[in-house]
Amino acid sequence: MGTVKRGIILMNLGSPDSTATKDVRKYLAEFLMDEKVIDTPYIARLLLVRGIIVPLRAPKSAEAYRTIWWKEGSPLIQLTKQLQQAVQQQIPEPVEIAMRYGNPTPQYAYDKLIKEHPSIEEVVLMPLYPHYAMSSYETAVDYMKEVHKKQGYKFSLTTVKPYYNNPDYIHAFAEHIKPYLNQDFDHILFSYHGIPERHLLKTDPTKQHCLQAADCCNNPSVAHETCYRHQCLATTALTAEALGLPKEKYSYSFQSRLGRDPWLKPYTDFRLSDMPKEGIKKLLIICPAFVSDCLETLEEIAIRGKEDFLAAGGETYQMIPCLNTDPLWVNAVSKWVKKEL
Repeated sequence: MGTVKRGIILMNLGSPDSTATKDVRKYLAEFLMDEKVIDTPYIARLLLVRGIIVPLRAPKSAEAYRTIWWKEGSPLIQLTKQLQQAVQQQIPEPVEIAMRYGNPTPQYAYDKLIKEHPSIEEVVLMPLYPHYAMSSYETAVDYMKEVHKKQGYKFSLTTVKPYYNNPDYIHAFAEHIKPYLNQDFDHILFSYHGIPERHLLKTDPTKQHCLQAADCCNNPSVAHETCYRHQCLATTALTAEALGLPKEKYSYSFQSRLGRDPWLKPYTDFRLSDMPKEGIKKLLIICPAFVSDCLETLEEIAIRGKEDFLAAGGETYQMIPCLNTDPLWVNAVSKWVKKEL
């Protein structure tokens, strides 16, 4: 065991420790106080999050978590553990998991690796976010780097880059969707987690590309390396191409908005209400921004989204699960971390 030189950490968003309101309150406070999630000055963010959002949302969120909670615990945590076990079967290097918010923490994952394998010289971080966003991929990677530096670990840290257009990811994603296309459906909606438009502007290194033109995502730019909208559109187009979907059979939208500022459009909840009026009665929906099913997929989309669509006149509604432990996805993750190693 002492000869192990490298380790892997799979990093996901996180989850409350339980569905108790106090645990959900703690989790929401950590999540929403992240300056890369709600990017307002500290005092304003503190008053907003701890004074308004968390007290109002915690009881409602706790109830939502109860509707999707597994007897083993949080679906997201359990699915990440299952992915960890599946990847571990394919590579000899030790694999741990960490969450950006909640448990297990980055320090816990780092310490577990070096306790069990003191000779480790390098850790490969695999963020479980296909797309680059300030409030997901960026904050996760920055937090891992911050803990790594603060604790003075001797091993180096290498990070797998966003893989929104990686052929292995697109292949796994398309093959995962393919069996669902055998049923009768009118349309497939790719629903991505939303972000405020200002986040795009902040992560645009040129400061003159993102949101400056209607087709900015189709115009080549270095901004695309950190442009969440471009990357979501690229995933949609590449997956549709791999599946041979005609343009009228699919579209994209953005879910989970918070507050009154403009977020990326179109909004998923609006589209679910409008689609039946447009003749789309049989819908397939999938959430490509998530690789593990969680509150935003299992409750927001599978339960509330279905209710909204059917109430608006829809007839059938099928949420396609996230990749979770799909064998092709496990193969892709294993291949990428091997490549980094």
